[in-house]
Amino acid sequence: MRIGFLFNHDQIHQVAHSLPIALAMAETDCSDEIIVATTNARLAAEVRRIAGEAIGQGIEHVELSPSKLTRRVDGVLGRVVPASKLLIYRDNLPFFRSLDVLVVAEKTSLVLKDRYGLHDLAIVHTRHGAGDRAIGFDPASARFDHVLCSGAKVRARLIEEARVPADNISVVGYPKFDLVRDAPTHRFLPTVEKAVFYSPHVSPHLSSWYKHGHAVFDTFVGDPYYGLLFAPHVMLFERPFVVTIDKLTLDRAGDIPMRFLRGDNIKIDLGSRAATDMTYTLSADIYLGDASSQVYEFLLRPRPCIFLNSHRYAWKGDPNFRHWTLGEVIERPEELPDALKRCDDLHERIYSATQQELFAESFDITNTPSSVRAAEAITRFADGRRTRPRHLKLVPAA
Repeated sequence: MRIGFLFNHDQIHQVAHSLPIALAMAETDCSDEIIVATTNARLAAEVRRIAGEAIGQGIEHVELSPSKLTRRVDGVLGRVVPASKLLIYRDNLPFFRSLDVLVVAEKTSLVLKDRYGLHDLAIVHTRHGAGDRAIGFDPASARFDHVLCSGAKVRARLIEEARVPADNISVVGYPKFDLVRDAPTHRFLPTVEKAVFYSPHVSPHLSSWYKHGHAVFDTFVGDPYYGLLFAPHVMLFERPFVVTIDKLTLDRAGDIPMRFLRGDNIKIDLGSRAATDMTYTLSADIYLGDASSQVYEFLLRPRPCIFLNSHRYAWKGDPNFRHWTLGEVIERPEELPDALKRCDDLHERIYSATQQELFAESFDITNTPSSVRAAEAITRFADGRRTRPRHLKLVPAA
């Protein structure tokens, strides 16, 4: 069988969630063809960096290209919406028709079934992250042929909210963790005692950045004790405008004033590899965030957390904000200095146990690497389809 892994995004943050699975499959003795497809140079470079010599020795790397029309459309609309990401499927339909199974970390690829009629192409969703936002459990999840998830918490919500059949779900742990098992920690701000990792979400209706981001920075300017590692969601500054679809909103991330760009206790990273590979989540002393699922990666090593509820949501008891039980929740940046002073004590007395409990619910980690478990789950799924005849019923594009 031909099993493809697709990476189709502007940024590289999804690669680590499913590429380790392709690598694990390539290391087995199976006779299946493993193809990794990328849609831009940035993704291609990251795949080659992580996969190394496996490219060409067990894994075929295919670089999909947009058509001239897609490039023209993207030149007009790309500042606001990911036009190329949406049109790349139509431009490369022969490639997708050639596959038996397609493994993806996002939901956009369902267009291959819904719009282009590739109903016999089995699509496996690896997800990317273990967060609590409702969009991760919307009905689209049930349209995949199989779903891989990180732990019991995610599985339960997929069944209850997205109506994914239990037999269509495999709990495999978190393949991204396999890439950082032996990763060193870094001290990015050596002049301070405590480094705070501030990672606001991209969505305007959830993020603390648009309303309170500058005030958060002001809290740290010139502080000799606390330093700020600012590495927001990698899409926050990717385009001039931010558009979200789960709750239709449009806003501008704006600029970062010059006064924040100087000083020994502030580091800003708007989208390097370190912003996606857990470098900051492993190295910081304190987590400061809002709705980002990165907090769950931070819990790989439990430490104090603070959450900024800029929109004053009534969040208690809401499963979409369950991560806000992992640390103190404040509503105004003026509360941040005092929250920082007490976070170590609160963590030790209250939140450490909660963090360990919710981490265990979110990530089913065993002695077997998560990428190996995921590879085995995909192989089992593919085995169940090997004897099925393929009858492609292509719906002509309008």
